[in-house]
Amino acid sequence: MNFEIDAFIRKAKKWKEELQLLRSIILNSEFKEELKWGKPCYCFNNKNVLIIAPFKDYCGLLFFNGALLKDNKKLLVKAGEHSQAGRLIQFKNKNEIETLSKVIASYIKEAIEIEKAGTKFKPETTAEKIEIEELQEYKKTNPAFKKAFEALTPGRQRGYLIYFSGAKQSATRIDRINKYSDKIISGKGLNDCTCGLSKRMPICDGSHKFK
Repeated sequence: MNFEIDAFIRKAKKWKEELQLLRSIILNSEFKEELKWGKPCYCFNNKNVLIIAPFKDYCGLLFFNGALLKDNKKLLVKAGEHSQAGRLIQFKNKNEIETLSKVIASYIKEAIEIEKAGTKFKPETTAEKIEIEELQEYKKTNPAFKKAFEALTPGRQRGYLIYFSGAKQSATRIDRINKYSDKIISGKGLNDCTCGLSKRMPICDGSHKFK
């Protein structure tokens, strides 16, 4: 147990009992408990496996590689609209956690077995096939930008492609590309803050405060 997590739960404005109950279930497994991105994170063999966090409407248990879980009980939802590997279980009250405690433990056990086996999540590649004419033209006239964009990780490229292509008007797509050009050249992803963390939950909110 990590004393920083004790302090985190004490200071939580909501979901104290739910956080503590989830923690007690998780700590029955072979995890190292750490405070990462301002949230209780559980690691196995130096790999992030789980994180628990309070939200406005629910208390969440996030599996970093939840897409690899069997999810026989159909509890998992995507951690975000464009999330690939991350999967979340949402709890609205302590009773839900108590009722599902054995199921939660089985999901946790499976997540550990996945890490032990070294199974890797293979992200979908459909987004990388998105053709954005304005982006191709920008690459032609900006060699440094082209080199930087192609050096980004597949996930970061995917985030930009989804965002740029989401604009209906060509002018808006061009504006978006111009706006994020410097960030791409610096090697940052769409949701990366200048502090090196992601502004997407459960990381940084862009002001170096944690949600």
